[in-house]
Amino acid sequence: MKNFGSLVLAAILGSTITIGAYQWFGKNDRQGVKIEHINGVPSSQVAYRINENGDAVPIDFTGTAEKVTKAVVHIKSTQSGNTKLHEQESNDPLQFFFGPNGPRQQGPSVSSGSGVIINANGYIVTNNHVVQDADIVDVTLSDNRSFKAEVIGTDRDTDLAVIKINQKDLPYLSFVNSDNSKVGEWVLAVGNPFNLNSTVTAGIISAKGRNINIINSNNPSRNNEQGSTAIESFIQTDAAINPGNSGGALVNLDGGLLGINTAIASPTGSYSGYGFAIPSDIVSKVVEDLLAYGTVQRGWMGIQVRSIDSDLAKENDLDVTEGAYVADLPDDGKSAAKEAGIQKGDVIVKLDDAVIKSSPELIEYIGRKRPGDKINVTVDRKGKTLIIPVTLKNRDGKLGAVKREKKDIVSSLGIEMGDMDTKTLKKLDLANGVVVKALGNGVIKKYTDMHEGFIITHIDNVAVKSVKDVSEMLKKKKSGDQVVFAGVYPDFPREYLYAFRF
Repeated sequence: MKNFGSLVLAAILGSTITIGAYQWFGKNDRQGVKIEHINGVPSSQVAYRINENGDAVPIDFTGTAEKVTKAVVHIKSTQSGNTKLHEQESNDPLQFFFGPNGPRQQGPSVSSGSGVIINANGYIVTNNHVVQDADIVDVTLSDNRSFKAEVIGTDRDTDLAVIKINQKDLPYLSFVNSDNSKVGEWVLAVGNPFNLNSTVTAGIISAKGRNINIINSNNPSRNNEQGSTAIESFIQTDAAINPGNSGGALVNLDGGLLGINTAIASPTGSYSGYGFAIPSDIVSKVVEDLLAYGTVQRGWMGIQVRSIDSDLAKENDLDVTEGAYVADLPDDGKSAAKEAGIQKGDVIVKLDDAVIKSSPELIEYIGRKRPGDKINVTVDRKGKTLIIPVTLKNRDGKLGAVKREKKDIVSSLGIEMGDMDTKTLKKLDLANGVVVKALGNGVIKKYTDMHEGFIITHIDNVAVKSVKDVSEMLKKKKSGDQVVFAGVYPDFPREYLYAFRF
């Protein structure tokens, strides 16, 4: 019995020690697990950058995003009448982002893009392909106010356009010198991808001076005997941009406008890693010209150039590995470079104080100049360095400014007309009329279903007896006026009416 009592006492004592040890060790174990809540500086401010004044400032996108989104607008372009929608895009890896595309069909075409307010009085810069051939351009601000916009001017060679809304005291972005931007620098892309308004994405500048040969490939009519007329020296960025970003802003972290987003490199048409923006130095020059002259004043050297690579250097026994190689100079008497003494085989390594490492850099620099501007061209000629002064000319080989072409209102119809003889009119039981002999690109083909052979008998209920009558009537019309052509087809007895606006 005594032994049993001893066993019970030992068991109780062991249990007590076990429970106590568990509680003591368990308590200390729980005390070692902590969930921390930090009420300190946001993590975005851990990293720093050096601003233009040389000061170290935290990397923070919030203030820049708030500032920039107020100055970026949504643009909707409508081609009314009997227009055709854009064809579905191919799998071209270099895509414009002009908004959703679809199969060809009859009816109004509506596309969307972005734009940047650059002046408090309502001036907006965007891409030419966003507003090209549009009859109605609607602009929606970040606060959801909407306005009709006027197209002030366009330039296909840079794919830029200036439009204007009738508003004042608007938030806007200021241009910064894109030459001062560096590869690796943080940038923000702001636009309206897939109609998602005021979208902000961040990335870095991946490269500069990119020539992706997309502007002239989308405008083949811009090629001439002197070769490509496009000015391509894009800023490449990895900030995510998609269809609808076209015409939007590429800005630095101070909110300065570095470029206008224009194209993406993608096998699918959506973001796959890289986008391309027109540098602000080109944008500002084009905008100034469109506002001052109505057309871009472009200086021309009159040369064909190639970027130097190892094969070209070896083939031509060159002493330099960077620069713009002069591949040819035309013999049409319009070449400013040839007149100044530049020769085929020269390598242009410098323009004024700007070092030229490739042909896109040369094209970009010259693209900022106007006819009559003088530049010092430094060339390497078989190992010898020469500085040659060149006075730039315009596209026609002259020094003066280029005037904006005034379109003849009759030729804008895109039709060839012919007078009708009395015998034919009598056979068709008509008192008067002119026949449409051919249809080309123009207002008639764009907005109506008129076919060749149509006989115009009246314009706005006024009888026409000759092509001269048509011309005189139409010359009195103003932009926006509605015109109604009435007439018949020889094989159909009923009257047809075709209405359109200039």
